[in-house]
Formats: sequence, structure tokens, C-alpha cells
Amino acid sequence: MSASAPHYTLHHPKWYRRRVSVWWWLQSRSYTGFVLRELSSVFVALFALVTLWQVRAVAQGPEAYEAFLARLRSPLFLAGHVLALVFVLFHSVTWFNLAPKAMVVRLAGRRMPDLLVAGANYAAWLVLSAAVLLLLRRA
Repeated sequence: MSASAPHYTLHHPKWYRRRVSVWWWLQSRSYTGFVLRELSSVFVALFALVTLWQVRAVAQGPEAYEAFLARLRSPLFLAGHVLALVFVLFHSVTWFNLAPKAMVVRLAGRRMPDLLVAGANYAAWLVLSAAVLLLLRRA
């Protein structure tokens, strides 16, 4: 082996990695919004699980449904539902604000303005919420 031959090792040198705080996302408003939006997905999933739990209780009969409703009236569930509602509303608002960037709508070859796309989403949300409210008031 000659003296000029390179010497190879099986392991690469340790790479330099700057230490990052666990709270890095609090340093920027856009990062904070992003992380909170991702966290809000957990509450959307919890809402879905409670709905499935409700469907199961209905399928099991009136006694099971009454027990389900009694659990939902507990202070812990009420506080959890208020927190979940706040996060679900945040999730919805941030999604509607992102919609024009995620979905480009063209009409007659021209791109629709972002405000119009987001506004259409908010209008549909308002109409559907009013329809649900009317259905609930009739029951």
C-alpha cells in the first residue's frame, strides 16, 4: 500500500447539528399557527370518535344512550368539548384561508381571486350551519 493512498473508515465523522429547542415553533407567528393547526387535527379526530361513540350508544338502545348523555354532561367532558370546539373552529378557519393556495380555481381561463375562493367556502359553511340549526330547532 502506498503512502499516498487514501485511508477510508467505516464510519463518517460526526455531523455538526445545532441544538434546537423543543419550543422552536413559538419563535415565529407562522410556525406557531402551523403547529397549532396540526395539533387541532387531534381534536377533530376526538370529535369524530365521540360521534362514533354516540352512534354506538344509539344502536345499543335508550338506556345506553341515556348513559352516554349523562357522561357528556360531566364537567370534564363539557370542558373538553369547549376546548375541542375552539380547536375545530381554528382548524376550519385556517383550512378555509389555505383553500385558495391548495386549490386553484379557474373560470374562463382566468384564476379566481383568493378572496372569492375563501369567501365561497365561508358562505357554504354559513349556509350549512344555518340548515343544521334549522333542523335542530324543528326537532
